[in-house]
Amino acid sequence: MPVPCLSVLLGDSGTGKEVIARALHGLSPRAKGPFVAINCAAIPENLLESELFGYEKGAFTGANRQTKGKIEYADGGTLFLDEVGDLPQALQAKLLRFLQERVIERLGGREGIPVDVRVVCATHQDLSALIADGRFREDLFYRISEITIHIPPLKDRTGDAHLLARALLQRYARDQGRSVRGFSQDAVQAIERHDWPGNVRELENRVKRAVIMADASQVTAEDLELSPDADQPLMLNLRRVRDEAEGRAVRHALQMVDGNISRAAELLGVSRPTLYDLMKKHGLGREG
Repeated sequence: MPVPCLSVLLGDSGTGKEVIARALHGLSPRAKGPFVAINCAAIPENLLESELFGYEKGAFTGANRQTKGKIEYADGGTLFLDEVGDLPQALQAKLLRFLQERVIERLGGREGIPVDVRVVCATHQDLSALIADGRFREDLFYRISEITIHIPPLKDRTGDAHLLARALLQRYARDQGRSVRGFSQDAVQAIERHDWPGNVRELENRVKRAVIMADASQVTAEDLELSPDADQPLMLNLRRVRDEAEGRAVRHALQMVDGNISRAAELLGVSRPTLYDLMKKHGLGREG
């Protein structure tokens, strides 16, 4: 199986970096292989190397048996290194060597072990700033960032909160065995107006709790613990108001017709070339 490009996902905490990593895995030829995730910031530095690379029996006090590391467990699949910016310098060098040679050595071992794995990294930190401060290796950065995906905060992704909320509601209703079928109008209004400081993670928590606690067939703003009448900053810059309204209208029209350009143009009352120009202006892909 060919080794694909390495990817790095950049975005604030809670923006859904692991969700995207899992999607990259699920849409790849490695989908039937394992998806192994490790948070580099959540494991003490003295344990992280053995977690990643494994160890041989007797490698250190308490190493009573041979143990595979996360990299080996991901063989044939995808390894997701979350918060890669927190990797200690010594481990950065060892990771770089593995990415170049695709061979690991367990702690206490002398034998090279080939591993076929796709590596996806993620961080909420500014890696360029870490490089400038001497805290992250520049050569490792260029190795892991063959493809860089910037994930904006949820508040900047017009229309996404409602779409994601609908998908989450369906999933949680199925998982919890609840007959909740959608959102009330005040819930939709509250979702669209909320700033989502916790990003996708906050949205997941609110929707899951609401599905469990809802008394009716629809989730309300009260179930989400949101106000449909949340104060919004007064926008007096007419160009900005027009641009944001225009972007929302184009996105919603495309969503309503499943990306069909001709039907979306008809809904919006514009020509197809004009719609393509609007899509380019607002960063929307050519769907349909």
